[in-house]
Amino acid sequence: MDQVLQLANSFPLWIFALLVVSVVIFQAIMFIRLCSKASSSVGMTSAEVRSAIRAGAISSFGPTLAIVFVAISLMTLIGDPMTLMRIAIIGSAAIETVGASLGAKAAGVDLGSPDFTAQAFTAAVWVMCLGGMGWLLFTALFTKSLGKIQEKAAAKSNNVTVLKSISLAAMIGAFSYLGGSEMVKGMEQSIVLVVAFIVMPIIMSVANKLHLSWLKEWSLGLVVVVGLSVGYFIS
Repeated sequence: MDQVLQLANSFPLWIFALLVVSVVIFQAIMFIRLCSKASSSVGMTSAEVRSAIRAGAISSFGPTLAIVFVAISLMTLIGDPMTLMRIAIIGSAAIETVGASLGAKAAGVDLGSPDFTAQAFTAAVWVMCLGGMGWLLFTALFTKSLGKIQEKAAAKSNNVTVLKSISLAAMIGAFSYLGGSEMVKGMEQSIVLVVAFIVMPIIMSVANKLHLSWLKEWSLGLVVVVGLSVGYFIS
């Protein structure tokens, strides 16, 4: 296992990881610049743009905190560079852990076991990379088409509320699926989800009544912290 970790933390892998992270950072900067330039065409002021960027940055803290906890354990199994590379692209430590485990089992060993060899590490890396290609290919091939579909739907319905309702329904379905998959694991997971489900409307209600825009920006992060705290005390 020590030899595998030496390979996993080798200099060439660090080079590849830093290149991938650099591309992600470059894309983020370009997106922010393009959105800022296009803001005037949709009637947004500079203050609103800064508020939106700040809200997005703050809202990312909560989910990132949860990812960091899983990523730390993943680093001990597949090394720092590969963990950094995969999390930078996909952003789901849980999915990457499953992929690494499936790759190791395909090589005939368990992830992190004393029998974990360089061949098993290679298989785990291939499974993670190939498993994440679907997300990237779909984004590259169909993002423009989805935009055209949205424009046609908006023109046909002549009502932006319809699209907002569809987006809201999609988000509810996605979070319900993710939450339901956790609830079936046991009572503790169910309690955490129920508490989070109750806390979020309370935070939003307080923010609206007291006109605290910053509280809305921090709402997701606060709910994640509450969920982690409840899970810690009941476990």
